[in-house]
Amino acid sequence: MKNKLVIGMPAGSLADVNRGGNLVTLLKAAGFPTQGYEKGGPTTFPLHSMLFGWDGRPQEFGAQLALHEVDIAIGGDDWIAERLLEYKHEYGKNITLSKALSLGRGKVRLVIINAPRPEGQSFDAWLTQLLTEQKIIRAVSEMPYLFIQWFQKKRAALGFGEEWDCYSIQKYNTPPKIEKGLVVYESWGKTEAKVLHGSVDFGLEITQTGSAIRNYGLEISEEIMQSEAGVWAAEGLKNDPEKYELARMFLLNLYGAVFAENKVLVLFNARKDQVPAMIDYLDKHRLFGDEPTMNEGINFTEFNIQVRTADPALPLAQVRYDLARLGATHIETLPLDSCIPELSVIDF
Repeated sequence: MKNKLVIGMPAGSLADVNRGGNLVTLLKAAGFPTQGYEKGGPTTFPLHSMLFGWDGRPQEFGAQLALHEVDIAIGGDDWIAERLLEYKHEYGKNITLSKALSLGRGKVRLVIINAPRPEGQSFDAWLTQLLTEQKIIRAVSEMPYLFIQWFQKKRAALGFGEEWDCYSIQKYNTPPKIEKGLVVYESWGKTEAKVLHGSVDFGLEITQTGSAIRNYGLEISEEIMQSEAGVWAAEGLKNDPEKYELARMFLLNLYGAVFAENKVLVLFNARKDQVPAMIDYLDKHRLFGDEPTMNEGINFTEFNIQVRTADPALPLAQVRYDLARLGATHIETLPLDSCIPELSVIDF
């Protein structure tokens, strides 16, 4: 794999072809159809022999990028941050990874959750009381290092000193290994139940809508991070010219597929005397970039424009109706798999 670009391919919901926003469909639109990915691997790219799919878990890609097992990886901001913090806390290493492209999917929030507090008591007042009265603060999270980072900043902001910097990451509900400090129990799901029924003070949860948290009768006290899926690159990738160019080719086409989402190409004809009115309409609604794309014939001019399909301010149906009222004929709507404005959209 020395001369191949090794791509970390995430298992889970992004590989499910039955879910909106899945990677299988996105990669196909970008020109990188996969084989095996939607079935759990091994992933191959039949049209691109220089691309190698490494099937893995998003939770692990931060470490694999740091170890240069993969050159780039598709994963969430949250799990990349968690692995980098683990390297810093446990091994004293500061690893630098680059987010080369946001994919606009897999969006979640990381929030602090707790059982309902006494009426009228703020979260800061409640936490201050815990820090004053208890020697051990117990928490639960799938991402213990992100929780520790938040906790250390929070206790400092509340005026508590370094005596609370001591922490221990443990299996759920095992006896504390420290006499004073923060104990974070690692959890692999159902954090809400452990906060509601277990022996913890609060937790760090991953959520999209917060509905499960509300169903458990818990409170969201703080949001510490917003995360989405993106393409991350290993440190030093730019030092390998061959792999760097492969990465830029992959990123540019992937950008084109993301940019084209929720857009269609609308083609129509207009008589020569109708062209000025058409241009005025397109300009008014910013339905072209630098200038309208026009193919002039003897009696008619053909226009092609891009229109967003999910714009409530100017719905696609309204655009087609407006064009017809202005005299447009043969109005055709075509799907748009990719749209690449220019090479500079890839800042990597």
